[in-house]
Amino acid sequence: MNRDYISKEVAAIIEDKHFEAPLNAAMASAWIMGNFKGLNLKVLDLRKVSGIADFFVIGSASNPTQAGAMAEEISHQMRQNGFEALSREGLKTNTDWILLDYGDFIVHVFHEPSRTVYDLEHLYKNAIAVDIPESYYFSTPESERKGGSDDGRNYF
Repeated sequence: MNRDYISKEVAAIIEDKHFEAPLNAAMASAWIMGNFKGLNLKVLDLRKVSGIADFFVIGSASNPTQAGAMAEEISHQMRQNGFEALSREGLKTNTDWILLDYGDFIVHVFHEPSRTVYDLEHLYKNAIAVDIPESYYFSTPESERKGGSDDGRNYF
């Protein structure tokens, strides 16, 4: 997946009038995680349960390299769209939790085995889960798709 495609899709989500700020940026972060094959994605609305942020974006990666790639791309795309991180924790080290704090929303990228240890969903169990559209999960740009049927059997 090329960066131009990612930038175009992220900009479309941020400009989508269905999502007010800062939910638009949180949803764009969820889209990036989903398209980097992130697992168990959640967007939590914390506005009525905590003053720490308006939204949490939570997702898991299968390995630390995948987690770092997701976090780096989120950082890059948010910066391109005018969002500067107040804090970035765990990005340069081989940790099991990367945190990107944008003030109004915080992105949490976990290495999957560690996510249950920290259990943010239980800690913020009174938060409202925001529906993430199915289309936010891994998609291939039209230009990169192979011809043939969509049944998954045409690999070449």
